[in-house]
Amino acid sequence: MRIEELGWRQTAMGEISLRRRFDPVVGTEVYEVKLDDEFLMSSLFTVAEIELAHLGLARTEGDELDVVVGGLGLGYTAQAALEDPRVRELIVVEYSEAVIEWHERDLLPDTEGLAAEERIRLSRADFFASATGEDGFDPERPGRVFDAVLLDIDHSPRHVLHSPHAAFYTHEGFSALTAHLRPGGVFAMWSDDPPDQEFTEVLEGVFEEVTAKRVWFDNPFSGGRSSNTVYVATRP
Repeated sequence: MRIEELGWRQTAMGEISLRRRFDPVVGTEVYEVKLDDEFLMSSLFTVAEIELAHLGLARTEGDELDVVVGGLGLGYTAQAALEDPRVRELIVVEYSEAVIEWHERDLLPDTEGLAAEERIRLSRADFFASATGEDGFDPERPGRVFDAVLLDIDHSPRHVLHSPHAAFYTHEGFSALTAHLRPGGVFAMWSDDPPDQEFTEVLEGVFEEVTAKRVWFDNPFSGGRSSNTVYVATRP
């Protein structure tokens, strides 16, 4: 199997890398991001990342929407969000400078041109610090509120990439986030795990209309279907 490393960078969480390989099972080139030896994302499995944007914005009311995406990754969630013509500005909060650079260099053909889109701003910052801090997601306008926040960083609330992230997935963490959402604004997030009732109840302690939708997709390696979960919740 031919593997080409397109970029890498050392971070506080470990070494993050982007690689391209030809996969004989699907007969196409696959782009993957790894953190040390752990796979974070793959261009083969993007259905749920796209549905995160679709489901979150379908719940969001209004026009000229200001939206935050937590985690740039391969760019599929941000790209799907921009398909909604109501989105006026999209701020993508990404911790890794390397990931932003990969998009600025257009190394990912499926999302080529994303970084240059006029409605998008790529912000190199810690999403979790921004979500729970007073200044929020826009350093140019501290305290700004948004219509929707779409999060795809950790594998799940119980399987985080960096232990400090765990404090966000609590009543206190989500309560802090609501300060950066307008009343009626939407929080949506991706999880690799099946719907988690205990976690849903945590969301229900802060938000209204909480749903956990299982998103299914074909898995060419298992020959069957796999699923992720998208949670959607509305600020009262």
